[in-house]
Amino acid sequence: MQLPVNDITSLIPQKQPFVMVNKLLLVDETSTRSSFVIEPGNVFVKNGFFQEAGLMENIAQTAALRAGYLALTDNKPVENGYIGSVKDFEVLQMPQINDELLTEISITGRIFNVTVLTGRIWLNESLIASCEMKVFEGN
Repeated sequence: MQLPVNDITSLIPQKQPFVMVNKLLLVDETSTRSSFVIEPGNVFVKNGFFQEAGLMENIAQTAALRAGYLALTDNKPVENGYIGSVKDFEVLQMPQINDELLTEISITGRIFNVTVLTGRIWLNESLIASCEMKVFEGN
């Protein structure tokens, strides 16, 4: 599977209208990057702005993209993942409809089926949100 991946539907367990990523841009040893364009009908849009829960889900789904991509390249099934905890979630700017978000996760640790990561979201090269997240993998 070559990057970028424009059709991410086979990589994540989420289905519309709950998909908060559009493209998988990069996967390397410790990092993953995705992009996402906020559509007017998105479930996390309120008064024209993409809400905090959507930003958090965007980070989590970037982690899901990574897990799905690695699973498929190893001929394994794509598993569900669950947010275990979020720490130091900070939102510096609320994105709007039609904004394109660039999201990067960096894996900082892995213990059994728990991945610890740092997530960052950029809009027009400005950091707009970040957090540390623990994601549990498995069905």
